[in-house]
Amino acid sequence: MLEPTPIHVSDEVLDDLKARLARTRAPLDEGNDDWSYGVPASYLSELVDYWRTDFDWRKAEAAINAYDHHQVTVRNIPLHFLRKPGRGPRPIPLILTHGWPWTFWHWSKVIDPLADPAASGGDPADAFDVIVPSLPGFGFPGPLTGFPDVNFWKVADLWHVLMTETLGYEKYAAGGCDIGGIVSSQLGHKYADALYGIHIGSGLPLDFFTGPRAWDFARNRPLTDDQPADVRARIVEQDRRWASHLAVHMIDGATLAHGLSDSPAGLLAWLLERWTAWSDNGGDVESVFTRDDLLTHATIYWATNSIATSMRYYANANRYPWTPSHDRTPVVQAPTGLTFVTYENPPGIHTADERVRAFENGPQAAWFNHVNVNAHDHGGHFIPWENPDAWVNDLRRTFRGRRP
Repeated sequence: MLEPTPIHVSDEVLDDLKARLARTRAPLDEGNDDWSYGVPASYLSELVDYWRTDFDWRKAEAAINAYDHHQVTVRNIPLHFLRKPGRGPRPIPLILTHGWPWTFWHWSKVIDPLADPAASGGDPADAFDVIVPSLPGFGFPGPLTGFPDVNFWKVADLWHVLMTETLGYEKYAAGGCDIGGIVSSQLGHKYADALYGIHIGSGLPLDFFTGPRAWDFARNRPLTDDQPADVRARIVEQDRRWASHLAVHMIDGATLAHGLSDSPAGLLAWLLERWTAWSDNGGDVESVFTRDDLLTHATIYWATNSIATSMRYYANANRYPWTPSHDRTPVVQAPTGLTFVTYENPPGIHTADERVRAFENGPQAAWFNHVNVNAHDHGGHFIPWENPDAWVNDLRRTFRGRRP
């Protein structure tokens, strides 16, 4: 029997955080109120002041601890996970994996409806035993040591041991977005016989990070004079959204981590840029994440000093490239559901219906045994947070008819 281990950040860590925030030295940042050079010092200073004087971590901690948390060791790696048992006639286990710069708490809006559908007007037959781990090195139980080569496919092996040996499930379901999407896809590839299926928020192929220029989001895609204006503009927009993220994390993450591990303001700025650029917020990030939301996630990264190991996933996905476990097709043999959003549509694709058709008729579809493909006009990269109803409904459809 696993004993609950509530989340707790010590007073000493919180006092040190406030002292560092009080000593923040802002850069000169003229002409940047429109965010065109990155996160403006004016807005960041407001958040830093709020973090120091008004943000209540203990309140956030209490909300997190409304769920049961556990700490276990799998293959000598300490792991944290949140767990909520399903309420229904035959709940099946579901492991949900987050990405970067997410934390496990980005799943908080979908945990209750997935575990207890009837409480929100759903069908109790759709209930899941919900397991939400923190990716090793992304927060609790603390800084990751002894696993310097951590990457997505190695985490998939840990998750399989966690679910089948530690928790004793014979068969389970998996879901994920961002890094969690390819962790789930690897589970659906290597361990398909042990899965009811997977549901993911992207259709990235498992070899996405393979190759000598994996940091190049554009994948050598040219800008040409004969491209339609909207296609050209979308290519540039998406390059600006992703290029520095992939390049720095894959090539120079350790250098950046020295500053982000020492300065909470610097850490917040780096996270905030992604939360702002990747969410469907209409120019106002606080329409998606309240200030308390932003600082809850940032405090999880800060308190555990985990930014360095969280960024390490990118370089290690390339340094220790994925190799297939079998040669069967499709590569991901477990039944797969996908949820897309138009905010992340590729160039030349404009509507939700076009997004579904583009996937089904494109090369990425061949990777998956896809059984349920959906797209939505609302929501950005953090789909379960931004549009939780869509995520829940899509995931439920993926697993209907697949329960024992």
